[in-house]
Amino acid sequence: MDLQIKSFEDYQNTYQHSVENPEAFWAGIAENFYWRRKWNNVLDWNFKEPKIKWFEGAKLNITENCLDRHIYQHGDTPAIIWEPNDPNEAHRVLTYKQLLDKVEQFSNVLKNNGVRKGDRICIYLPMVPELVIAVLACARIGAIHSVVFGGFSAQSIADRINDADCRLVITSDGGFRGTKDIELKSIVDDALVQCKSVERVIVLTRTRTPVSMIKGRDVWWEDEIKKVETQGNPPCPAEEMDAEDMLFVLYTSGSTGKPKGVVHTCGGYMVYTGYTFTNAFQYQPGEVYFCTADIGWITGHSYIVYGPLSQGATSLMFEGIPTWPDAGRLWDIVEKHHVNILYTAPTAIRSLMAAGDSYVDGKNLSSITKLGTVGEPINEEAWHWYDQKIGHGKAPIVDTWWQTETGGFLISPIAGVTPTVPGYAMLPLPGVQPILVDENGKEITGNDVSGNLCIKFPWPGMLRTTYGDHERCRQTYFSAYENLYFTGDGCLRDENGYYRITGRVDDVLNVSGHRIGTAEVENAINMHSDVIESAVVGYPHAVKGQGIYAFVIASQHHTDEELTRLDINKTVSRIIGAIAKPDKIQFVSGLPKTRSGKIMRRILRKIAEGDTSNLGDTTTLLDPGVVDEIKEGAEKLRG
Repeated sequence: MDLQIKSFEDYQNTYQHSVENPEAFWAGIAENFYWRRKWNNVLDWNFKEPKIKWFEGAKLNITENCLDRHIYQHGDTPAIIWEPNDPNEAHRVLTYKQLLDKVEQFSNVLKNNGVRKGDRICIYLPMVPELVIAVLACARIGAIHSVVFGGFSAQSIADRINDADCRLVITSDGGFRGTKDIELKSIVDDALVQCKSVERVIVLTRTRTPVSMIKGRDVWWEDEIKKVETQGNPPCPAEEMDAEDMLFVLYTSGSTGKPKGVVHTCGGYMVYTGYTFTNAFQYQPGEVYFCTADIGWITGHSYIVYGPLSQGATSLMFEGIPTWPDAGRLWDIVEKHHVNILYTAPTAIRSLMAAGDSYVDGKNLSSITKLGTVGEPINEEAWHWYDQKIGHGKAPIVDTWWQTETGGFLISPIAGVTPTVPGYAMLPLPGVQPILVDENGKEITGNDVSGNLCIKFPWPGMLRTTYGDHERCRQTYFSAYENLYFTGDGCLRDENGYYRITGRVDDVLNVSGHRIGTAEVENAINMHSDVIESAVVGYPHAVKGQGIYAFVIASQHHTDEELTRLDINKTVSRIIGAIAKPDKIQFVSGLPKTRSGKIMRRILRKIAEGDTSNLGDTTTLLDPGVVDEIKEGAEKLRG
């Protein structure tokens, strides 16, 4: 079966086949990949336990699909183009052959340091090519990688290391992000005070920041590479993996305080990311594809590393931020590397739009043929700016909807094939069966309707469990509605049957395209010595999409409100990371609670949004008077 859909009629026929006979459909797609041994059974599943197994009995190694199989015909094709933070530093290009050599080399480094199949490895690196090398080296020898975003705190790293029981950490002396130098090794050192399982830390040189190296635990990446070179750089054959063997754990925020480790497995994830990448972007050989995400998030896993490389694509990765040294940086990169496909977040688009057109005008963006957005629905104004200013009205915009848990795109336009409407994810990709339900789980049929978005049939890229806690997986995703995967998102389906995501319906915020649990932020705020209690909600933010608004009851000790706000933000940064800092902190004497003690976040959300015209019935609250006080305080804070 051909991987790529060519026309809208082709899409309709393919989609029909995929839902009428999903097993035959996915078996046909899987034939486009290299397997050491084919499957005995395409799919075994139920959503009750849940149990999901794709391509049972198949043997493979995902790195053979991402690297080895491209070597003979495309060995000299660039696999990774790396653009550094500082535009004055030279960029790097790794061909498929060079990338394979470096992955095999570092695989041997891992083996020399005692890593074996099934071990969990924490990776905390900046956006440098060595991050891709480390990820693929883990996959090559059957180790399970857990990549942690470089903006997370020592406490967040410690939580993730301990949850996955990691034996080894890969980090660097530091990292660059815009004007900031981030002391990654120092943060790791702080984390490891709490981590008994870690036996070895491999440290890459990037910033030449002075670091503490502990004898017997810490080794330099470069020294370990030299050891392999003195051994004659032996090849490292790929470990044979079962299709359902674990590939990686990636932690994501939920509605409780503790992040959950989403588990993806080798076979289904490989097939799904490769298929969705080549279709949504209609990737053609030789095109330069630029995803601006960080590999610390699922977007980087699926659509910088595994999806593009499985298809022999040229994937551009960027160490810096879109606004440094000025707001023209992305457009300079597009011009310099003749980028054909640009995939970025609405937050980035809005911030670049706000900087003004002078940073775009005069830049040669004629190489762009396709555009994409990720992380959150894109607002109409930003969509039109992206379309006109960056795509010059000639590049279709692929507004992708998906999650860490889904592994890849579920609802998305196919570039140049399916229709596009600003702000709409449009239509499900083949094999994806969305359903809208009401609060009782009853299906909402027809068009021009809205409800909670669920999926009624498995797809190969979906999560299998949450690491070490399968019951949490069941409770979070499969318990709300019987025999359905619940996405946690609200959705509308318009009169044409097109889907538009309307936002989270659980206690999870979507800040700059990244999910942050309200409970996680509240727990961090409550760690501050002057805080008695807090409640966190989201509110509309011009750049981030959603901002974090915290209502805080403080002790009588705090006298300087502004200083206490700064202290609280410092506490949140220390416990979670700067990404979770509240944008607004309002001090209150009480919170709107029911007589049973439940905080009415619906009321707080309305106040944070500035919509106090209809707060509903407040007479059932323990202290209705507190609502008026909070409303007054919010108006003062808005100024």
